[in-house]
Amino acid sequence: MLPSILVVDDNEEILDLLERSLNSKYTILKAEDGEQALNILSKEAINLVISDVMMPVMDGFELCKKIKSNFEYSHIPVILLTAKNTIQSKVEGLELGADAYIEKPFSKEHLHAQIASLISNRNIIRDFFASSPLVHIKTPEHSKADERFLAELNNAICSNIDDVDLDVNKLAKIMNMSRITLYRKIKAVSVLTPIELINITRLKKAAELLAEGEYKIYEISYMVGFSSQSNFSRNFQKHFNLTPREYVTSKQAERNKQ
Repeated sequence: MLPSILVVDDNEEILDLLERSLNSKYTILKAEDGEQALNILSKEAINLVISDVMMPVMDGFELCKKIKSNFEYSHIPVILLTAKNTIQSKVEGLELGADAYIEKPFSKEHLHAQIASLISNRNIIRDFFASSPLVHIKTPEHSKADERFLAELNNAICSNIDDVDLDVNKLAKIMNMSRITLYRKIKAVSVLTPIELINITRLKKAAELLAEGEYKIYEISYMVGFSSQSNFSRNFQKHFNLTPREYVTSKQAERNKQ
């Protein structure tokens, strides 16, 4: 599936121009003001928002502020387009959390490059998180709202990590969120489903415990919620390309070198 971009502008010609420019690489959704944009965001999984600043009903600054302060949308990159070229307006946009600020008239190449860079950066971060044993989802690319959500989510999983039956329904109740909202947010921030995130959090916690060297492998497997050591070992090797024992050996070798 192509990444989805929401384009927001009260000028129909600009909307059509952006759609023609971008629809070969992206799925384009259109809104004529900030309120329409928020309505679309509540229903669709959007990868990036491009918004004009000067609009009726709700302008681009207010839209950006609402996106970046709402944990359900705060992970979504926002590019602001404006005819204003003052430093003050740029600072205002960036202070509200805008990821890029492009002056009109803009070049097609510049806009394409900004979009590709923002989407690519988030994919790199998510892939790095998923494949690295001791890395947690917390980078400068996440907004403060995202960081709060991720901290609460991580705490919810870790507090119940020994529960073999922990699933998306239980996690949604703990987080006081609907199952659909939780699924959409986790998928957007981490490119994982809730079940995959629970499993990876179990494995990352196991990697921490293995690195400490204070527990046996079978003890750790139960501490992080696996029903058996064999099931734990299979999952660990599949995800990190190392068996738990090989991982312990590698950490011991690192310590011996220090």
